Amino acid sequence: MSDATPGSPATGDAGSTAETRRRPRARRLLLIALSVVVGLLLAGIIGILIWSQVGVMSAEPGPLDDVRSDDRVAMSEVDGSIVITPAAETSGVGLVFVPGAKVEAEAYAAILAGVVADEGVTVVIARPWLNLAFFDPRPLTSFTDLVPDVSTWLVGGHSLGGVRACQLAPDADGLVLFASYCANDLAEADLPVLSLSGSEDGLTTPQKVDDNRGLLPADAALIEIPGASHASFGDYGPQAGDGTPTISDADMRADVTAALADLVATLPR
Repeated sequence: MSDATPGSPATGDAGSTAETRRRPRARRLLLIALSVVVGLLLAGIIGILIWSQVGVMSAEPGPLDDVRSDDRVAMSEVDGSIVITPAAETSGVGLVFVPGAKVEAEAYAAILAGVVADEGVTVVIARPWLNLAFFDPRPLTSFTDLVPDVSTWLVGGHSLGGVRACQLAPDADGLVLFASYCANDLAEADLPVLSLSGSEDGLTTPQKVDDNRGLLPADAALIEIPGASHASFGDYGPQAGDGTPTISDADMRADVTAALADLVATLPR
């Protein structure tokens, strides 16, 4: 028979031993849980990296070749961004443009070259990190500093790139949206805004643009281009879920150039 009684040294030693056994088990469970969490995070990061590089919509070669052969403009790459400058005198106005999700930067060269040639606007087309504007935290100055002789800057973007442009807009002199709308409130912002949309857009539909109208200043210019689809605002081919455009590429570029020219005319120089 044991002489141990509750609270005696023998009972205390048994409790201490049990507690000692539980501690390594708890540490093992904690390490397993941490390993699972880290593994899931790594899998998510790897998944995003792979997804961001798969299915990138490339610029169509024809429109891009037209820009490169146009002697009214000069296109070059500067620190990873596409810079399009007028061959003649610059107007002192620039536009930093953010591409849509997984769309190659060069796909916007043709639709923006008109305002460069006709209005002397310098255009900087960014290459967002991971091909997604939301993963690119760079400030507007990362792009405006590439062309130091330009003093007045617009910021704009297509689709998801437009959402990012809205975030950068407080540091710019104006905002340009191509088939896009803001997620942040700019209703009280003192800056000119041009929002271009398409009647046949199946992604950023006219209804979505109208539903988010209240996030823009009251005097923002909203223009719906008849016959334009979501992909009409770039040259990268058809896009899943989009409508069918009925406007020609030439008319689309002319309409966009004219709308941008009207905005540029309102800017102080």
